[in-house]
Amino acid sequence: MLSEIVEKDYLYLFSHVPGVGAVTLHKIREVLGSYQKAWRMDPGKLERTGILKSNQLAALEKVKHTETELRKEYETLEKQGIRFLAHDEKDYPDRLKPYRDCPAGLFVKGKLPREGVPTAAIVGARNCTGYGKEMAEKLGRELAEAGVQIISGLAAGVDSGAHRGCLEAGGDTFAVLGCGVNICYPRENYGLFSRMETSGGILSEFVPGTPPSPGNFPMRNRILSGLSDAVIVVEAREKSGSLITADLALEQGKEVFAVPGRITDPLSAGCNRLLRMGAAVCQGSEDILEFFGLRYDKKLTICKKTKIGLAKNENMVYSFLDSRPKSLEEIVTFCQIPVTDALESLMTLEMAGLIHSEGNQYYCRKL
Repeated sequence: MLSEIVEKDYLYLFSHVPGVGAVTLHKIREVLGSYQKAWRMDPGKLERTGILKSNQLAALEKVKHTETELRKEYETLEKQGIRFLAHDEKDYPDRLKPYRDCPAGLFVKGKLPREGVPTAAIVGARNCTGYGKEMAEKLGRELAEAGVQIISGLAAGVDSGAHRGCLEAGGDTFAVLGCGVNICYPRENYGLFSRMETSGGILSEFVPGTPPSPGNFPMRNRILSGLSDAVIVVEAREKSGSLITADLALEQGKEVFAVPGRITDPLSAGCNRLLRMGAAVCQGSEDILEFFGLRYDKKLTICKKTKIGLAKNENMVYSFLDSRPKSLEEIVTFCQIPVTDALESLMTLEMAGLIHSEGNQYYCRKL
């Protein structure tokens, strides 16, 4: 037991060496049998093993000079509510263990996804449309109501929608970060970040204090897909990080779903390409639950909507709107009502939670 604790200490130290990733860390353990041995080894002798390149060796020697400070930081993790898990520990997620590039160590705030419980990743564009964000929220909420754990990356747009929907349903949702677990990125998601410490968890392979860096996000995507049984892409451009996650999921043998979109919409290009390549179609939570062998009891919001008495103009406007944003001009022309009446009806419908504004006087129905 003592040697395991010592090994974990040295793994923590190695986690601070720039350019030394998961595959290299696993190789150190496999070839030398010990992180402690590698840390204390003469630099020339370590170089002759061929495990580390010259730039990695130089970085290692630099980090060694900060060992005392790093050990003091390590002792404060528990006070910050942060756990550090080595890949050979019992609590380390079983879903990640089969992969050669699984993180050698994970930092965790809150809980870990439960083993044996259906888990879905919902990912998509940061600058998504209102429809994309609403679809992510709806999927997160309905899947959580059926007992599915939701994983995403806490990014703006689709990710935050998925987390929010899950939390609204009282489910557990987990964020895999491209920075340290003590950093909320983006800052506007701090509310979600705080709630996930008790209703889910926050995970990262990057040491606490690591700032968000563009190169970190593609790396974290393999963890996001690895922890999931299925990956759902809601909206994505032709080239996007969400497609990287989908590719990784396919390599890991996971099921990939894509929400279809209009062929003229750049934010649907990535999803439509996935569908052409054979991804499963996601037209709603039922498709995902069917994959998991679960059922969703539709309570439906339709019942709630039909109980709201709509005046003639409001009913006309609501009937005209759908998931595609319509301009005020289109609404006035179709409904043949004055602009002031249209605006009054739109305000009533929005306050009733039946529609939402896309900005610039564009409106669409809520899902």
